[in-house]
Amino acid sequence: MSDIKYSFGLWTVGWPANDPFGTATRPELDPAESVRKLADLGAWGFTYHDNDVFPFGASEADRQAGIDSVKKAAQESGLVCEMVTTNTFSHPIFKDGAFTSNSRDVRRFGLKKVLRSVDNAAEMGASTFVMWGGREGTEYDNSKDLHSAHARYAEGIDTVAAYIKAKGYDLRIGLEPKPNEPRGDIFLPTIGHAIALINTLDNGDIVGLNPETGHEQMAGLNYTHGLALALYCGKLFHIDLNGQHGPRYDQDLVFGHGDLLSAFFTVDLLENGFPNGGPRYEGPRHFDYKPSRTEYLDGVWESAKANMATYDMLAAKAKAYREDPEVQAAFQHAGIFELGESTLGAGESFDAFLADESVDGIDVDATAERDYGLVKLHQLALKHLIG
Repeated sequence: MSDIKYSFGLWTVGWPANDPFGTATRPELDPAESVRKLADLGAWGFTYHDNDVFPFGASEADRQAGIDSVKKAAQESGLVCEMVTTNTFSHPIFKDGAFTSNSRDVRRFGLKKVLRSVDNAAEMGASTFVMWGGREGTEYDNSKDLHSAHARYAEGIDTVAAYIKAKGYDLRIGLEPKPNEPRGDIFLPTIGHAIALINTLDNGDIVGLNPETGHEQMAGLNYTHGLALALYCGKLFHIDLNGQHGPRYDQDLVFGHGDLLSAFFTVDLLENGFPNGGPRYEGPRHFDYKPSRTEYLDGVWESAKANMATYDMLAAKAKAYREDPEVQAAFQHAGIFELGESTLGAGESFDAFLADESVDGIDVDATAERDYGLVKLHQLALKHLIG
């Protein structure tokens, strides 16, 4: 096992494999025992929803007992609780949303549930608080005043961020975009949508993103490009890794068991950074997947190991790819390093640029015949991946 910080949601290995078409195929697991087992497998950290460790509507005593059990397991095993989130999607009360429900009573109930989870995250020493709005959306475009819905969503997120600041917690919020499922259309469906809303917040400095592989790919988007944009905007606070086969339902496969080439380039970015330098993601490599319904308990832990093993293999291959002199030469030939140069010169004025006759003097036909060698470059990536 490498020294990469791997983290798992307790809902991943703990999923009993029920789905809309069938009942569970394996028993539920004790969250505290899952923490210990993940530590035995070599994981670094874990995450959870509030109702992963105590049931919805639990008494105060039962709520604290569930938290204390997981905290004790973490302390004994050395596993780090790095993120906490809130379940505002399972119970029927949230069927019309939590922060965007047409019912003000539901919105107030959801907000209090989230703020209590923020307190729990701080108690556990987490650094990230993720917010996935799985029920924030519609099936019918006339079911909500869409301006008010976005206003209420922004209000809810901003209130949570303001609460974190008021309490002095060392926490940042990571919004998790998703295009659809379980709602027909979810609000903030993509990374770009989420960044746009964050930019309207009063406390948006501590609000960023938690992009998930499958959520981007089920919309036909490029996960690596999304991570790059979030990094460019200084908003990549956390990540969820899994596998997905293109635009279909949210499969939550083991990382790399979907689009393997995309997984390779994702790992290349995360481990090696941009070729021309720039911001790096320094957080844990967090897996949000589901063991297949075909697996029983042994298969659950084999699937957890598979996530880490796949990432390790891809990290080693991506390192060799970047260090290959032939790859670096192909980067040079393709102009990737040239892309790092500013288009305008330092201090160049508009007038000076427009007066530069060399711009118009370019040999258009000869330049149009340039061969960038991108197919060769991509073939080199395949050589390192599968050669």
